Amino acid sequence: MNWLNRVALLLVIVGAINWGLIGLFQYDLVAGLFGGGEQGAWLARVIYTLVGISGLIVISLYFSPVAEHEKSPEADPAE
Repeated sequence: MNWLNRVALLLVIVGAINWGLIGLFQYDLVAGLFGGGEQGAWLARVIYTLVGISGLIVISLYFSPVAEHEKSPEADPAE
């Protein structure tokens, strides 16, 4: 897994946690940290955009073979 996929996956996780907080507690963590409580603040909008782009990048991980990402013991009979 290259650095772009790792960063994208991290941002998707941040987005998922943020949506969980919104759903459970009606608290937007990204807006609270980067927008002063407003979703329309420019820095919060940048974070939301990066999370959205990361989601599109991570879709490619879903369709790639598992063997590309990690070596499983079943794949190598010599071990």
